[in-house]
Amino acid sequence: MKKLFIRIFDFFNTVESKIAFYPTLLAITGFLIAVIMMFAEQHGISREIMDVFPLLMVEDGDTALSVLSACLGGLISLMVFSFSMVMLLLSQASSNYSPRLLPGLISDKRHQFILGIYLATILYNIFTLFSIEPSEDKYTLPGFSVLLGIVLTIICLVAFIYFIHNISQSIQINNILDGIFVSAKKRLERLIKSEEGQTKTFPDTSNWHAYPAGRSGYFQNLSINNILQICEAEKTKIYLTIPKGLFVLKNATFLKSEKPLDDKVVQSIISNISFARGELIEDNYTLAFKQITEIAVKAMSPGINDPGTAINAVDYLTDLFALRMQKQDNGIIVHDEKANLRVAVVTFKELLFNVMASLRTYCKHDPIMVAKLLWMMKYLQSQLAAEDSYQLIINEEIKTLLEQAKNSFDTETDVSAIEKMYEA
Repeated sequence: MKKLFIRIFDFFNTVESKIAFYPTLLAITGFLIAVIMMFAEQHGISREIMDVFPLLMVEDGDTALSVLSACLGGLISLMVFSFSMVMLLLSQASSNYSPRLLPGLISDKRHQFILGIYLATILYNIFTLFSIEPSEDKYTLPGFSVLLGIVLTIICLVAFIYFIHNISQSIQINNILDGIFVSAKKRLERLIKSEEGQTKTFPDTSNWHAYPAGRSGYFQNLSINNILQICEAEKTKIYLTIPKGLFVLKNATFLKSEKPLDDKVVQSIISNISFARGELIEDNYTLAFKQITEIAVKAMSPGINDPGTAINAVDYLTDLFALRMQKQDNGIIVHDEKANLRVAVVTFKELLFNVMASLRTYCKHDPIMVAKLLWMMKYLQSQLAAEDSYQLIINEEIKTLLEQAKNSFDTETDVSAIEKMYEA
């Protein structure tokens, strides 16, 4: 049952990130409302409302057809324009910042809900038009259905105004960076909280029995309780060699066991692990470091030439690295005082190197960016939660950055300024 639940949960997370998910649900809702209103009209709901509020009802069939036809045509044009704005946003974000940003922008629920409201209202008005006859008098005309269609059209106009405001905010790089940062921060905080009080050690796995995954894809999620139950039943410990969020190759070693396992047990373990064809920050916080780094690198390219954006990106990276220093690098999962499962993690050293390698390559010639990166390193060194090993890693990166920067600067003034800043 738990296995089925986690698969349904992963499937929902994957589908929810698609741009057509909520529009499809709301469009079906609009169709159902139209069917319900047809049923209500057959039971005389318009006649009863007309006796109480006659001014709210349309009393002529031709007028009702004209009003709904005008609303329908306007809404279709509005929806086409809105979709064009979304595509423009995605195109600009991909060309100016990073293609990795597209999944996060596509999964913006506000855009999906607005497009869904358009579709729901269009479908409602179409099926309401079917129920109107020009020759009908005011007592047989579905006046309440027509009134509801007009109200829904007005709601669409209000939603369009909000859509224009939201799309203008979404394209701003500060808001994009902040959205990435908030998602990664929430994920990191959950991981840090789950590691509280875990001081168990894990044996060396170099001589353990290795097994491939048998499938390829991004390691998205796993059912920890089910795998731990298998460990208890087989009297073994298990080590997953690929960090969560990274790509798993079909025939590469993915699973190691302290004791040999038969094929059925291996398949049972693999069945409790979900694989996907894309990456989400909610499942893999390291993707946030990649995205922010790519934004900074793209901003420093000659085609963009936007060092201000790169500086903002370094600010967000600094905060995320400081939070990451509070997380352990062992990946051991403790349950009932037993450490039977370990999942490989992207270590702090690997994460810092991957970020700094890209930034050094594209920013080493700019004294301002070098100074900003030094400031980031100095801030990370000052964190009280930093372990000694983290301090050594940061020192190595500082030395490498200074060495490359000195070889890239054109003037001695820049070199001396960076040396003074480092000494200070």
